[in-house]
Amino acid sequence: MIIGYARVSTIDQSLDLQLDALKEFGCEEIFQEKLSGAKDDRPELAQAIKMSRAGDKFVVYKLDRLARSTKRLIEIAELLREKDVEFVSIQDNIDTGTAAGKAMFGMLSVLAEFERDIIRERTMAGLKAARARGRKGGRPKVNQQKLNQALALYHSQRMSVREIEEATGVSAATLYRQIKRERKTEV
Repeated sequence: MIIGYARVSTIDQSLDLQLDALKEFGCEEIFQEKLSGAKDDRPELAQAIKMSRAGDKFVVYKLDRLARSTKRLIEIAELLREKDVEFVSIQDNIDTGTAAGKAMFGMLSVLAEFERDIIRERTMAGLKAARARGRKGGRPKVNQQKLNQALALYHSQRMSVREIEEATGVSAATLYRQIKRERKTEV
């Protein structure tokens, strides 16, 4: 099966150009979306990927219709590769069903991995420099006295969690996390 995906960023924009190209390519099923490419939560894209099976072709008019960043594009392409689905970008002349298309995507994958490695190295160097200056990372420690007060108020059932949060400065998440720990130790 040949599955097409068309996307524009706003409701005012038209999908006609993309739809015509996808139909001309031979797409049997076309998923359409009017959402920003910056959003990772795109239901029609998710449905199109979910529907695709081994041996299918997943077609877009242009790469930027699928993803805004190289990283996200590689993630989607990798997902399709794992499902044994060929990927085609009409305007960019990329077809992973051909040797040249596979090579092109291989190069993009290498560049994305290189980019991730550089970011990781910079992050580690920044953390090391911060530690050398005496800074510590991570969440700040919760004031145990305030936490005990919050727990006592919670167990007394006199105040709502929101009121406890406002009175003690202990977040609801921290309070619930501590209650969960207490329950585990009781068992």
